[in-house]
Amino acid sequence: MYKLYFKIALRYLFKNKLYSFINIAGLAIGITSFMLIMLYVSYEKSYDTFEGSENVYRVFMDAKEGDTFEPADAQTANLIGPTLKREFPEVKEQVRLYRLEKTTFKINEKIFESKKGSLADATYFKIFNYPLLKGSKETALKAPNTIVLTESFSKKIFGNEDPMDKTISAFYNGEEAILTVTGILKEIPDNTHMKTNFLISMETFDNWFASEEQVALNWGHCNFYTYLNVDENANYGLLKNKVIASDFEDDPDERYNIERLESIHLHSNKPYEAEAGGSLSRVKFLTAIAFIILVLSWLNYVNLSTSKSLERAKEVGIRKVAGAQKVQLILQSLSESIVLNFIAIVIAVVLTIFMLSVYNNITGSQLMLQTSVMAQLLPIIGILVLGVVLAGLYPALLLSGYSPSKALKGKVRTSASGLNIRKGLIILQFMATIILLIGTIVVTKQINFLQKQPIGANLNETISFNGEFLSQLSDSLVRDKYKTLENEVKKFPFVTAVARTQTYPGGGFDELNSFVGLTYPNGTEDSRKVYYSYTTQPDYFDLLGIKFLGGSTFIPNAKGQSRTIIINEAAMREMEITNPNDAIGKIAKFFGIDWTISGVVENYHHFGLKSSVLPIIMIHHNSSNNLLVKFNNKVSSNLGYTAVITDIENKWKQVFPQSTFNYTFLDKKFEAQYNEDEKFSSAFQIFTILAILIASMGLFGLTSYTCIQRKKEIGIRKVNGATIGQILKLLNQDFVKWVGLAFIMAIPISWYAMSKWLESFAYKTTISWWIFALAGIAALVIALITVSWQSFRAAVANPVEALKDE
Repeated sequence: MYKLYFKIALRYLFKNKLYSFINIAGLAIGITSFMLIMLYVSYEKSYDTFEGSENVYRVFMDAKEGDTFEPADAQTANLIGPTLKREFPEVKEQVRLYRLEKTTFKINEKIFESKKGSLADATYFKIFNYPLLKGSKETALKAPNTIVLTESFSKKIFGNEDPMDKTISAFYNGEEAILTVTGILKEIPDNTHMKTNFLISMETFDNWFASEEQVALNWGHCNFYTYLNVDENANYGLLKNKVIASDFEDDPDERYNIERLESIHLHSNKPYEAEAGGSLSRVKFLTAIAFIILVLSWLNYVNLSTSKSLERAKEVGIRKVAGAQKVQLILQSLSESIVLNFIAIVIAVVLTIFMLSVYNNITGSQLMLQTSVMAQLLPIIGILVLGVVLAGLYPALLLSGYSPSKALKGKVRTSASGLNIRKGLIILQFMATIILLIGTIVVTKQINFLQKQPIGANLNETISFNGEFLSQLSDSLVRDKYKTLENEVKKFPFVTAVARTQTYPGGGFDELNSFVGLTYPNGTEDSRKVYYSYTTQPDYFDLLGIKFLGGSTFIPNAKGQSRTIIINEAAMREMEITNPNDAIGKIAKFFGIDWTISGVVENYHHFGLKSSVLPIIMIHHNSSNNLLVKFNNKVSSNLGYTAVITDIENKWKQVFPQSTFNYTFLDKKFEAQYNEDEKFSSAFQIFTILAILIASMGLFGLTSYTCIQRKKEIGIRKVNGATIGQILKLLNQDFVKWVGLAFIMAIPISWYAMSKWLESFAYKTTISWWIFALAGIAALVIALITVSWQSFRAAVANPVEALKDE
């Protein structure tokens, strides 16, 4: 019997090609979109998951802001881990990681650089359950000057040779260490917040580049990421409260806190994170879009199936007269739904596989259809199966409920309730479409706003040059050589300005210093507020076009430096000074030193417009981190940057023959802060277009059947003198009303949703009235274009053909 059901279902689908195509195409597009988005969502939620990860927590620091504590630092003091293990019996083990931002390795004459690596305690493998391919987890990171490499990084350095027990030189901040390879780590998945190519034993810290103060366990050296492995029966909330309540440091303005390892990627966005986290709001929005698109495709199916059921009324009547029971008719209709959805799902899986690489480029992900990923998709598959049943059930119940006598006499008509359901489905489709259109416009407008707003600095035609020195040079000799290089670069005709600096707009938190405990010029001591600082030179401000509101740049002494500082407006306000000129010559004290304020600069955006401007203090010092070079605007058109960079590299190699050479375009690095938002905007736009396509396909099919059902009515009206325009108005006016109602319903929902999304930005665009108007007009135009073709065909058809058809 069931075999017969599916055989009839296939025949029916092949017979009604337009109906089948619209339904299968709509469902396939909807399911493909749903699967791609949910793959991304599952990937984002899978960060830092491994065997035992549910019992791992990260320690972080809160700081007092006013009367409340706010998350202030993802890094902690090196003493907190051992202290928590000692004080709380539920803490089974702790590990400290000291992030190495850029390490240079040298073996023979080959040089390799990596920004992903850490110093780690020997307990690392007791916390992070990653497989070690070679070496012992107990001893690999126990001895000084030992290193564990990931499999891929090992092959990059040693090729196919066995690296175990081989030595390699490592350079960090100009200091060299000879390290022995004691382990090979299986590749760590990309879905972790602490990506790494290598781990160096923490014991190496003692004799590599750390000072005695940094080596000693204390509360002052706060550059460590600390993780705890907690007993599986421990109560997370209770432990969290105990950590918060403890005051090991005896500081009322700071406290320690803990968070689940698995929640860091989507829920933590603190200063000094190991890497930029994901966005929970982005995940929520994409999840909503996924379900909207999927539901749109199901609504299409329900709408078309119920409309098509009128044509099958006689078939149902004959079946009932022949003895078919209601349950058999329901099963027959459901079998057609299952066959149609199965075909759509198969097509969707194939499309998903082929579109995965394109989607990865849009979202910046590394999604793959692996066994582990497929396990995460089981709930998604369950949703699809449930949707198939529900979408097919209503048409099945409607079709099986027709009276056989009315059906055979051709008197089956759409009931008022059935018509209202169909209208409601169309209104829901267009409401969802308008919401997505409004969302697309707002997201695009916000990204454009971020990119086009002035940041208070001119980063165009500016490049930062830097490198790692592979020879033991004293700080004074490095500064002297930098000065020589600076003077040589200034001689190039295409160079307009040169300056040395610790960091620049677009640089990360890791390139800034942070501190608390500043004494204001009026004598007030503030031990709560976090200030950020970096060292730079007098001509840095002119080079980047940073405007002075009061005072001027640093005034060097005979040695080329001074104890003068320049502050931004935000720092000036925190120091309780209202007029920039009143700050000049005043003394601020921090680091135990009296500093004279020589200038106040206009606020500039160091981290982009996604966050508020921080209070920043710029210190006069002969920094040697970055050599900023400003070029004239003729370089790109005449010489090209490749040529001028080569010239500077040659000069660099003359001054620093034993070093690496790197460069960064400042404007490109600053814009990179918005990469994730741009990818989100692109994804939003693409899936909105797909949602519109699905809605339009359903509307096209529905219009086709509406025109067929009203064919005689149209013929009679034409015979009685109705014009083509009147017929078009008759067929289209209902759709215009439905779009209007959908527009009214969509406005409050979309306004609320986009307002919540914009809350994550410190600087945001406005949700203007024209956005809603544009989305409503666009939806109306899409609807009219979709229905007008079928309406026009019906309006110009020969009425004789319609009237003679019985």
